[in-house]
Amino acid sequence: MLKSGKKQVNELYQNLGKLFYAVAMADHSVHMKEMEKLNEVVRDHWLEVDDIEDEYGTDSAFQIISVFDWLLEYQKDSEEIYEEFEAFYMGHKILFTPKIKHLAMSTSRAIAAAFYGSNKSELILLGRLQLLFEE
Repeated sequence: MLKSGKKQVNELYQNLGKLFYAVAMADHSVHMKEMEKLNEVVRDHWLEVDDIEDEYGTDSAFQIISVFDWLLEYQKDSEEIYEEFEAFYMGHKILFTPKIKHLAMSTSRAIAAAFYGSNKSELILLGRLQLLFEE
């Protein structure tokens, strides 16, 4: 699916991990159900996007989970991480095909809804993401 270089695809997945972390952490805590939903969506949808592997021979889509877990371990700020994703998006729009944008939006919505539905903080972030993808 993605025809970009391996390095760029790995960076894309790493930044998607940042996005999904920012959505989950928007309310200042990440719930187990949000992590479970992310794992499920990566396995069910993101692994199918391309056949690119990381330097360890693992599907690059697992970079999403690795970055998410690292950010969670260090309790990074949701807003700061979202801004890092936004900056990556602005500099690499070509990587964000309509399919990638759609999958990123649906994954973000699924994570936000995983723990008793979306709250105000998550809805605001989802709105910002929708506007960003429409630019």
